[in-house]
Amino acid sequence: MDFILPSTMTTGGIPWEKVLPPLIPRLNGTYGHCSWSPTLLIPETDNGSSAEVHCDDSGFTVQVDVKLFNPEDLLVKVVGDFVEVQGKHEEKKKDGPGFTTRQFNRRYRIPKGVDTMALESAVSPDGILIITAPMLHTENTATSLT
Repeated sequence: MDFILPSTMTTGGIPWEKVLPPLIPRLNGTYGHCSWSPTLLIPETDNGSSAEVHCDDSGFTVQVDVKLFNPEDLLVKVVGDFVEVQGKHEEKKKDGPGFTTRQFNRRYRIPKGVDTMALESAVSPDGILIITAPMLHTENTATSLT
């Protein structure tokens, strides 16, 4: 069953291939003239990530752009094998009653061998949250350093 848009409805700005296929599944993965895959549902971005994650012999580092948040709006915690970053900012609207709320939640997997008990976080003057944790030092690494 294919959908035909009424002539009075324009398709400008409405990505029908992202909206209709999940509602009308077909076994062969094709919908009318379009092929569909779940990747079509992933939001399009400008490929500019707001976070960078690095892990090497010196440790684990996550840098998150939090320019729109105050340090007191942020919560960083370790839950299992993940470090979770939450930000929530509320401000009263200037032009009337009500509030504007901005929030985000991110999880980053902590690689094996990272000392999660030594995890630290701080916000730089330019609004970057920096989370760092050193690698665990085992007997093997201690003897190889001497």
